[in-house]
Amino acid sequence: MLVVSRKVGERILSGDKITVTVVKVGNGGVRIGIDAPTEMAVIREELAQKLREADRERIVRAESQDAEAGRPPAVEADQS
Repeated sequence: MLVVSRKVGERILSGDKITVTVVKVGNGGVRIGIDAPTEMAVIREELAQKLREADRERIVRAESQDAEAGRPPAVEADQS
């Protein structure tokens, strides 16, 4: 993990396409702005965790419904 000190208005670059700007510091937190290509998802970690949990629950429900209907479990394709 890279740890740096920045002042309001200063930036951190990640590659050629991502810029993180310190917008405000105070009240126990830091406000940052992130410029990234629109095709790149930028979300808070806690939201990503909730989305993963919701996906897992959806898969478990679907598998349970399949089992009740006597269908074999779906096999996910390797996406590597």
